[in-house]
Amino acid sequence: MFQSLNRFNVIGLWLALAIAAAGVGALSGASITLSVSALWLVACVVPPIIMLMVWRGVPPPTVGELLYATDRRA
Repeated sequence: MFQSLNRFNVIGLWLALAIAAAGVGALSGASITLSVSALWLVACVVPPIIMLMVWRGVPPPTVGELLYATDRRA
């Protein structure tokens, strides 16, 4: 299940959930001011940016994988 997730799907899911939460808040009567809008913008943009910086791609091989690969070649 988790192998089919890539970072763009996770970021899209994050943004969809944040937009849905903002919509529920607006429909429930919460006041939308400039500071609240800036807070929502930061809450929606900063975590995906951090995720893109941290989640680079395929991790480097472990020591066990390297040792196993050298044993198989012999």
